[in-house]
Amino acid sequence: MNIGKSVVIKGELNGSEDLTIEGRVEGKIELRQNVLTIGPNGKIKAEVFAKSVVVLGEVTGNVTATEKVDIRDNGAVDGDIIAPRVAIAEGAHFRGSVDMQTGAAAPAKAEAKPAAAKAEPKPAQAAAR
Repeated sequence: MNIGKSVVIKGELNGSEDLTIEGRVEGKIELRQNVLTIGPNGKIKAEVFAKSVVVLGEVTGNVTATEKVDIRDNGAVDGDIIAPRVAIAEGAHFRGSVDMQTGAAAPAKAEAKPAAAKAEPKPAQAAAR
């Protein structure tokens, strides 16, 4: 589906198919099982939830993706990104934070790091002696 550049939507936008937005959307966008593409003319002021998000235009608001967020050349995101994979092209604009942890794997990784940190000083001490 395609939302043309003369279209303005205010409110919630939900769907179960891939969507390309060239117009303006303000509010909330939910395409949790699908790909959302913000075209070069797209201007979004919304909280975004999708499987994958490709940004060629402008997004103001937090972006959450279950697979990937891709900010292409000349794309802009002003908000926080939560996704396991994030790509920001040279020439893209981004202001916010990035959280690349996956939900279930995050605690396991957190537990593994202290054990690895404890193991590292021992070889360093042996080398110093």
